[in-house]
Amino acid sequence: MKFLDQAKVYIQSGAGGNGTVSFRREKYIEFGGPDGGDGGKGGDVWAECVHSLNTLIDYRYQQHFKARRGESGAGRDRFGKGGDDIVLKVPVGTQIFEEDNETLIADMTTPGERVLLAKGGNGGWGNARFKSATNRAPRRANEGQEFEERWIWLRLKLIADAGLVGLPNAGKSTFLATVTAAKPKIADYPFTTLTPNLGVVAVDEAAFVLADIPGLIEGAHEGLGLGDRFLGHVERTNVLLHLVDGTQEDVAADYTTIRNELDAYGNGLVDKPELVALSKIDSLTDELRDEKAAALEAVAGQKPILLSSASGEGVTDALRAINVYVATQRQMVIDEAEAKEAEELAIKEERPAPSEGWRP
Repeated sequence: MKFLDQAKVYIQSGAGGNGTVSFRREKYIEFGGPDGGDGGKGGDVWAECVHSLNTLIDYRYQQHFKARRGESGAGRDRFGKGGDDIVLKVPVGTQIFEEDNETLIADMTTPGERVLLAKGGNGGWGNARFKSATNRAPRRANEGQEFEERWIWLRLKLIADAGLVGLPNAGKSTFLATVTAAKPKIADYPFTTLTPNLGVVAVDEAAFVLADIPGLIEGAHEGLGLGDRFLGHVERTNVLLHLVDGTQEDVAADYTTIRNELDAYGNGLVDKPELVALSKIDSLTDELRDEKAAALEAVAGQKPILLSSASGEGVTDALRAINVYVATQRQMVIDEAEAKEAEELAIKEERPAPSEGWRP
């Protein structure tokens, strides 16, 4: 299955059915009166978040979604049938934008969450609705309401606890394959990874989701290389692991290049907690390790983790460091939920009890 994280689709709700003008005509029944039924409601267009999808590939082959209109009413007070709804099923983490691709409509992060995108038109009234004491034989009926239509953008941002960033061939995919059951493509040439990959890490009886994205190069925010569009998949992470290839000449410059791209991308990525790791240290002598680690520490402002995915050296240390941030964030979410629950309970207890006075 191909990975697709952005799609533009056209949606149209159903128009309402028309009301009808009809009069009861039966033998031996005098003054039958109006009996025109209402039109049916047009179908709505919904978006629903589901667990079973992990890409927007379905929307590459179908871009137009139109709900059915409601049927018109009929005589004998028969109402028209309502149009069937259309449900766009999207993966967890999908954002829905207006046609300008900037105005956010909804952020779908919970399985089962539903959002109404286009409301179907109400059915028109039949002439039976207009009967009154002064108008016993109305000859009017309403038309159904018009449909709603719009173009929208679907943009998938994967949900992960931690993300890997770095230049191409910095060892991100190898690290992901080492610590998870994911099987990303690994080769000795740049841009081996063309789509994001997810894997579940288990460390010290804890588990978290790790995301790997294609490598960045200088000028990625201007469209060079694969661009910086895939950075959207690490926006939701709690911490970034920045891998710097220890076999390169200037590790400080490599680190600065990625930080500049994160800053140019925006959306708070440059302010996100970051762990720095010097990778591929199995190819370095002890002297070179110390030299490059010192250079990287000077520019990053923190002591880098020395690791080698091939030999396993330092890998567990990196996972434990990541898990500290993940566990802290999860505890904050739990604390906030408990505080909100306690606040709601306190408000409920402060409400005065219903009076036991007179009752009708």
